[in-house]
Amino acid sequence: MKELSRLALVLTIIAAAAGLILSLVEGVTRAPIAEVRRQETLKALRAVLPPIDNAPDADKVDLVIGKDRKGRDLLRTFYRGKLEGKLAGIAFKVVAPDGYSGNIEIMVGVDPEGRVVGIEILTHAETPGLGSKITAPVFKDQFRGKGLDDADWRVKKDGGSFDQITGATVSPRAVVQAVKSGLEFFREHRSQIVDSKGSAE
Repeated sequence: MKELSRLALVLTIIAAAAGLILSLVEGVTRAPIAEVRRQETLKALRAVLPPIDNAPDADKVDLVIGKDRKGRDLLRTFYRGKLEGKLAGIAFKVVAPDGYSGNIEIMVGVDPEGRVVGIEILTHAETPGLGSKITAPVFKDQFRGKGLDDADWRVKKDGGSFDQITGATVSPRAVVQAVKSGLEFFREHRSQIVDSKGSAE
């Protein structure tokens, strides 16, 4: 019995020590990890926005875009880029849920009127050499300058304005529809996004 008690005490001490070490490590690494994520976000924002001189992650507007399965609000963040104090562009993430191999996360940048400045593919699991070509500049660049009213937001195979990728239509089709959906939301809520005072992190 004494042996069991001693063993339980030792295990308890080891578990407590391990928990303390993990807590200390988490505390030390939390800030650097957060900064790395911030820099990744800024890099994506600058890739899709026109020239700016502010920190767009410190000038943002969150809007509800729906509910999750538990009834909680789903938010979309709109990052506002400014040049000499004037609004130059807005960036936001959209997700294409119908990629060939799952979700495709996209950063979309628009000018204040809602025309695309640029898109950047943030994450995807599309087939290497086929669907993964959605990350190629030749695919992404065709969105530049296009708004809801001056393009047919379908791939050419479906009669639209956007080149698909040979042998991999599913991925481009998903990206085109996700960007279109984002533009529609932006148009519907433009005044809230452009005129709001915004919030800082």
